Amino acid sequence: MCGRFTLFSPYEKLIEEFNVEMAFSEELYMESYNIAPSHQIVAIINDGKMNRMGYLKWGFLPSWAKDEKMASKMINARSETVDEKPSFKKSFFERRCIIPMDSFYEWKREGSSKTPMRIKMKDDSLFAVAGLWNTWQSQTGEKVHTCTILTTESNEFMTPIHNRMPVILNKEHQKLWLNPCMKDKEELKSLLVPCPSDWLTAYPVSNKVNSPKNNSKELIERVSS
Repeated sequence: MCGRFTLFSPYEKLIEEFNVEMAFSEELYMESYNIAPSHQIVAIINDGKMNRMGYLKWGFLPSWAKDEKMASKMINARSETVDEKPSFKKSFFERRCIIPMDSFYEWKREGSSKTPMRIKMKDDSLFAVAGLWNTWQSQTGEKVHTCTILTTESNEFMTPIHNRMPVILNKEHQKLWLNPCMKDKEELKSLLVPCPSDWLTAYPVSNKVNSPKNNSKELIERVSS
């Protein structure tokens, strides 16, 4: 799964890296070393003309959800079945997004203990994870823009840490995933595979990352395993 990540790259780098033409103002950008479910997270969509960057609430709500409680169970969607599940099917074909990260956390089980690991690109570059979004409306008429992160089986590098990982898209696949005209199920699903193992590196970090209340640069520093 993917339940925690970081995004602290400069605003300008996000705009450049993901070819964003419309975005919220820089003053609204919130760097974070410990992004957790229910947080507002940066996401990018394509409206058919341009890439647009905005905030979505992490925790997907299908249109038929009675209340927001369901969101906590919908932070991830399995890529293997995403086109079949009633909750995600419509968004799979119509409301796809990418979610920028500069690392994500996963907990490696060792005996009875779990060690938090920071997983990132070997070259420290930004990367994009496949996501879906939806706009949910409450009974009072409030609109909530939500999203989920797609996961896949782990590659060889990730397997000793966890059996699932987020779907990390290369540049070409980002364009295909964002293209609202793309409706071919098989082509879309072909993008939802583990990234190459040699892209990634990982190291143990402080247990302080366990609490979403903690959010500082200290969380990404290597600790002795």
